[in-house]
Amino acid sequence: MIDVDKWQEIFDSIRRHKLRTALTAFGVAWGIFTLVLMFGAINGLINSFEHSFRDDAVNSLWIWRGTTSKPFNGLNKGREIQFDNSDYEFLKTKFSEIDEMTGRFYLSGDQLVKYKKDALSFNIRSVHPGHKVLENTIIRKGRFLNDNDLKEFRKVAVIGKVCKEELIGDGPAVGEEIAIGGIVYKIIGVFYDSGGEREMRNIYIPISTAQRIYGDGEKIHQIMVSGGDLTVPEMVKLEEDVRKALAERKQFDPKDLRALRISNRAESFEEFSSLFQAFHVVTWVIGFFSIMAGVIGVSNIMLIIVKDRTKEIGIRKALGATPGSIVAMILQESILITSVAGYIGMILGIGIIYMVSGVEADFFRQPKVNLGVVLMAMAILVIFGALAGLLPAIKAANINPVTAIKSE
Repeated sequence: MIDVDKWQEIFDSIRRHKLRTALTAFGVAWGIFTLVLMFGAINGLINSFEHSFRDDAVNSLWIWRGTTSKPFNGLNKGREIQFDNSDYEFLKTKFSEIDEMTGRFYLSGDQLVKYKKDALSFNIRSVHPGHKVLENTIIRKGRFLNDNDLKEFRKVAVIGKVCKEELIGDGPAVGEEIAIGGIVYKIIGVFYDSGGEREMRNIYIPISTAQRIYGDGEKIHQIMVSGGDLTVPEMVKLEEDVRKALAERKQFDPKDLRALRISNRAESFEEFSSLFQAFHVVTWVIGFFSIMAGVIGVSNIMLIIVKDRTKEIGIRKALGATPGSIVAMILQESILITSVAGYIGMILGIGIIYMVSGVEADFFRQPKVNLGVVLMAMAILVIFGALAGLLPAIKAANINPVTAIKSE
C-alpha cells in the first residue's frame, strides 16, 4: 500500500529545495543524455563503416601492380610490375585456399555507350565470372558472365540498374544490343549493387573479349581473390604467401611494398571492428563518470536535506518512528530524483537520435540506440541513486531525538 503521507513529505521536501533539486536532477539527466548520444554517435560511425564494406566480399585480397623501389638480384629499382593471364592462372592453381578469383582489365576513362539513337558515357569493367562474388553483385534480370563467355570471346554485357534506366528506360534490357566504342554487345543481364548509384553505372564485359579488342590480349591490371570461410589469421597468411609467390615470379623484394600493393579487407574489417569495440568501452567509461557526477550531486543534496530536517526527524523518532522508516523515506526521495531525471535525459537523448536517424553521410550513417543498453544504463543509474541516498539515510536514522529536537 502506498504511504500517501510519506510521499507528500517527500514532494514537500523537494519543493523546499527547488533550485538544488533542479541542478542535481540536471546533472543526472545530463549524464544519461550524453551516454545515449555517444552510443548513438558510435553506432552511426559503425553503420557508416559497415556500409562501406557492404559492396565487396569482406574475406578478400585486392592486388594492384606497382613500381619497385628497391634493387633486387641485380635488377634496378623503378621497374613496373605487370600482370597477365598466366599470373592469374598461376595464383588460381597454386593456392587452393582461394575460393573465387577475378582479374580486371581497365578501359581508359568512361566509354560512349549507344543504344538505338541514344548515347551516354559509362564505366566499363572487364572481368572474370568470379567478379560477381568479389563485388557482391546481385543479378536482377538474366545472368552474369560465365566461363564460356570468356572461352569464346563473346561480345556480351551485364549492365547496372542505373545504366539500364538511363539508357534503355522501362523496357526489357536482356537480349537488347548496345555499342561500346563502336563494338556491338548483347545484354545478358541487369545487376543491382548495394554500393549505390555509382556502382550501378558500371557495365561488365568478359575480360578475354576486352583484352582481344582493346588491349594486347594478355594484360591484366588488377587481381582480386576471395578466401571464402578463411579466418582473419588465415587471410593474413594467404596475403603473405601470395606476396612471396608473386615476388619470386616477378623478381622483386617481398618486403618492397611499392612493387605490389595488397589490400586485405578481412584484416581491415577486423581492425575497424576492434577500434569501434574500444570506442564502446570508452563511451561506457565516460558515460559512467558522467552518471557518477550526477549521483554524487544527489548524495550531496540528500545530506543537505537531512541536515535541514534534523529537528523534524528527531520528532519523528521521539514519536516512535523506526530507523528503517527513516532510511526508507530518504532512499525513496533519492531514487525518485535519479529515476525521473534519468528518464528525462534518456527520452531527450533518444528523441535527438531519432531526429537524425535518417542521416546518411560518408562517415556517419543512420545513428541508432540499443534500447536494451539504455535500459541497463537506467537500471545502473537507479541502483547508484539508491546508494547515493544510503549514507544520508543512515545518518538520519542515527540522529539522537533529544539533540535533534533542541537543534535550530
